[in-house]
Amino acid sequence: MSDIPIYSFVAYSGTGKTTLIEKLVVELKSRGIRVAVVKHDAHEFEIDREGKDSWRFTCAGADVTVVVSGDKAAIIENRPVDVDRLLGKITDVDLILTEGFKHGAWPKIGVRRSDSGKPLPIPADECFAIVSDVQEQTNRPCFGLEDVSGIADLIVSSLEPTP
Repeated sequence: MSDIPIYSFVAYSGTGKTTLIEKLVVELKSRGIRVAVVKHDAHEFEIDREGKDSWRFTCAGADVTVVVSGDKAAIIENRPVDVDRLLGKITDVDLILTEGFKHGAWPKIGVRRSDSGKPLPIPADECFAIVSDVQEQTNRPCFGLEDVSGIADLIVSSLEPTP
């Protein structure tokens, strides 16, 4: 498990998690916070493109394929990997945000959009905070869908050591 604070944004598909996290990353970066983002994908996904060398290595049966350039790198694990193991490999950041992982052990920020017609994916009392366009009946901190600054304030305050 990672020693870096982790917050998971949980909601049903189409609620706006990605857009919210995208805006939050911009806000946190403007405050000097180094951020990693990990996305849970319930579907099969491909990051290699057919015909590329890394794709060819994967097709040949490589268990792990690594692509490195002068300014970025990717490790492609071509096998099941426990998310805690992957989180433990993330270094040199102040905070990890995840999208999904409603069953993870870290604090969850529930996101709800009324026009989706869906409730929060977990009970409100299991949330660290709630982001919604409707009033939630809870004692948890609540934020509007556009209150990125307020969400960032809450997260940043939780990163600061307590005296």
